Amino acid sequence: MISIDRDDPARADVHQLLSEHLADMYATSPAESVHALDHSALSVPSITFWTARENGDLLGCGALKLLDSPSGPAMHGEIKSMRTTTSARGRGVATLMLRHILDDARARKLQRVYLETGTEDYFAPARRLYARHGFTECPPFAGYTLDPNSVFMELHL
Repeated sequence: MISIDRDDPARADVHQLLSEHLADMYATSPAESVHALDHSALSVPSITFWTARENGDLLGCGALKLLDSPSGPAMHGEIKSMRTTTSARGRGVATLMLRHILDDARARKLQRVYLETGTEDYFAPARRLYARHGFTECPPFAGYTLDPNSVFMELHL
């Protein structure tokens, strides 16, 4: 059975997965278009980080970053660092993680969830996953700028 729980991005197996994720991002996108976070950036209070595990084995990870609101509590969030291990691909782990993150966002009463992903073919499965769950393309958000290597998406909750 796959379980999704809060976890420490600096945990050894998670750190390894995040390092692979960053390496892939830099291999497929220009450096100025890479917005993935390392384990230390994922450890700040505004980010909740989860892992999916089966019998203790890491299958994937994902995070929700609360976006600043000028007038009170956060009303929007951003999905960060969605990644599935190579051995877990095709098993529905990304779907489980995405649903978990969205359930958490709804429980926090967020109004919208955003994300940024790449335009390259490498990112096509991610774009399809998000579109299947109701995300649509939108303008840049939260300080991002137009970038031919980025697709910005949002989901109204």
